[in-house]
Amino acid sequence: MTFAKGILSGKTAVVTGGATGIGAHIVRQLGRLGASVGIVSRNEEKLRQAVNSFREEDDLEVCWRSADVRERDAIQKAIEELATELGGIDILVCNAAGNFICPTEELSVNGWRSVIDIDLNGTFNCCQSALPHLKRSAEGGRIIAISTTAANFGWPGAAHAGAAKAGIQNLMKSLAVEWGRYGIRANWISPGPIAGTEGVDRLILQQGMAEQVKKSIPLGRFGEGEDIANAVVFLSAQTGNYITGAELAVDGGGQWQRR
Repeated sequence: MTFAKGILSGKTAVVTGGATGIGAHIVRQLGRLGASVGIVSRNEEKLRQAVNSFREEDDLEVCWRSADVRERDAIQKAIEELATELGGIDILVCNAAGNFICPTEELSVNGWRSVIDIDLNGTFNCCQSALPHLKRSAEGGRIIAISTTAANFGWPGAAHAGAAKAGIQNLMKSLAVEWGRYGIRANWISPGPIAGTEGVDRLILQQGMAEQVKKSIPLGRFGEGEDIANAVVFLSAQTGNYITGAELAVDGGGQWQRR
């Protein structure tokens, strides 16, 4: 999809989990369209590699901080420092996530807690930490959480992730109401299977389910990282001015096959 050049000029954005996968696609698209971008991730080595890649392949200068979204003090410090470096935060993209396949009957308390902490608690930590900066956004701050269409249904084998993502969706609805008075829009994007991501590799390809899953998608293919990045831009730009508390499903129609 082609957006107007510079549609996000003057905007600042922070993307969690922005070094790899969907997050990296989001960073590239935001940066190409004029936004100044900072990323947060746990793995410093991957962060450095990503920043070098953005610079060499896309001519983008991206600032970064290493922090675990589960650790409130660490993520608050990282977001404060990025806000200072960027000159504020207009857009927060909560993309950091964790998941693994495990029947609920065999799921350990630690396994359950780990995914809930990364996905749901991490999103909460980032939203609260970024709030003072989002309040000061000239045209209204944007929070965009990356969820999954599976959160709208049962998710056998990944109940921990399904519960966490469903919680994120409800959190966005609540923030849309509570923080609307600050001009902040809170929405979520629900991707279907996106090619080249760890989730598709671990949850679909390694399970030998690729063809089965593709047959369940009306458009007959996996999505691309750029599809999600374009949805983030749509919600971040003026096109998203009157959208809050809403889901944008980017799944090739797959969720309708399940209804």
